[in-house]
Amino acid sequence: MSKEQFLKENLRLGEQYAGLLLGKGGKPDQHIFLLPWEANGVTWNAAVILAQKAGGELPTRREQSLLFANLKDQFKPEWYWSGEQHASYSDYAWIQDFGNGFQYAVRKGCYRARAVRRLPI
Repeated sequence: MSKEQFLKENLRLGEQYAGLLLGKGGKPDQHIFLLPWEANGVTWNAAVILAQKAGGELPTRREQSLLFANLKDQFKPEWYWSGEQHASYSDYAWIQDFGNGFQYAVRKGCYRARAVRRLPI
């Protein structure tokens, strides 16, 4: 199947195709789609809920790296929430700076958020 045919069959209105993310740890490969939804100045907990209401989820850190590589122009050069909490500190979660690509763990204050949709292969 050509890329054009794949996108015609799978891309939803307003979405951007981010690319293919290889599965790790026995998880399947998956196609990542950036949803047209965006929130500004939301806590991590609110961002998780709002992303679900928009029909997606906050991206993982790996997905954010893919988004930075392939769709950086779809983001403001600011910090965006990932869907990953810090492993050791429950009041911290990971964010991605779409200005320079840095990822950093911060307290769950207020930042921007975008949602993704995953299509497992």
